[in-house]
Amino acid sequence: MDTAMRRRRFALCTLFLLPGLGISSWVTRTPAIRDALGASTAEMGLVLFGLSAGSMLGILATGPLVARLGARPIIVFGTAALVLSMPVIGAGAALSAPVLVALGLFLFGLGMGGGEIALNVEGAEVEKALSEPLLPRLHGFFSLGTVVGAVAGIAFTATGFPVAWHLGIVGLLALAASTAVLGSVPAGTGRAHPRADDRGTGPGRAPWKDTGLVLIGVIVLAMALAEGTANDWLPLIMVDGHGFGPAAGSMVYAVFAASMTVGRFAGGYFLARFGRVAVLAASAVAGVVGMGLVAGADSQVLAAAAVVLWGLGASLGFPVALSAAGDSGPDSAARVALVATLGYVAFLVGPPVLGFLGEAYGLRGALVVPLVFVAVAGLLSSAARPREAADADAERGGAGDRSSR
Repeated sequence: MDTAMRRRRFALCTLFLLPGLGISSWVTRTPAIRDALGASTAEMGLVLFGLSAGSMLGILATGPLVARLGARPIIVFGTAALVLSMPVIGAGAALSAPVLVALGLFLFGLGMGGGEIALNVEGAEVEKALSEPLLPRLHGFFSLGTVVGAVAGIAFTATGFPVAWHLGIVGLLALAASTAVLGSVPAGTGRAHPRADDRGTGPGRAPWKDTGLVLIGVIVLAMALAEGTANDWLPLIMVDGHGFGPAAGSMVYAVFAASMTVGRFAGGYFLARFGRVAVLAASAVAGVVGMGLVAGADSQVLAAAAVVLWGLGASLGFPVALSAAGDSGPDSAARVALVATLGYVAFLVGPPVLGFLGEAYGLRGALVVPLVFVAVAGLLSSAARPREAADADAERGGAGDRSSR
């Protein structure tokens, strides 16, 4: 591996880590921010709609922008939005201003919804160049960022450190780190170059018309919903649904983040040994069991332990399905952008919907929604079979049909 590629990979690892650091810094302080705002569960759902609206704008704009400009400008813009969002959220909490918190979350969603799709396009390109499963590792750095942010958030929560100062520090750290590495991200990745192949897929046939790719997108959406539910609501589920204190609720979230990190960094071994389909199916089972226990168990110990299964189950679905999308046909960048967009829709609809359901049925009852989606993803796991294997199966099936006739 040459020096430029090594720097490119390091830059991606850093740029994936920063959103994880930011989101866990916000999540671990949600009980304190909720109290500072004096908001009900439904009102917090409305505040979180800022995150959804920003995500929607970033999601809808990013695919066409990457095709036109390449991934790098979108990565730069998305990172800048993430950096700015932290002090804005902190200022909103300090001023007891829900609109300002929602604005900060809008900026965060804009950066996540747009920047991370572009980062995944860049990551898929580097993964192909290196011929190794890089995307699970990159998402592992996102999860590592959530662990670091959660540990800091627990400490700051336990000591009563002001939210505004906490999030301001995170913003400064993110600014310094991103400034140091953005120069290593090359221009041009993901820019559309019309082509066609012998299967007739090219500029005349949009990727979204590929049924297999759409099914992969459903897997991504479901796993993103499972992860996003924990990122948005897990501390409050533990505080309001299981009677934990704010610091203990944040600690349970840190356990979830650590489980995600372990699953993603260990995922390469299991992918090499068992393949994508088996890993996705097992991930779905673990996620369903984990969320089911968090929703249904009345024991604090059992609920906290089940978060480990939830984290392991959600850890590999998103990056593995993105890898499958990149391998599913020509125009890899467009395919990755499409399924990543479908996945980030979970960040659009998840927070407010679960907030309103939580108001009506309790946050534990609202977990039925992501649980059902993950169960469906498990049933669809065969859609992630590598293209060569799927083609071979189709040819064998066709030969069998011909011989039977």
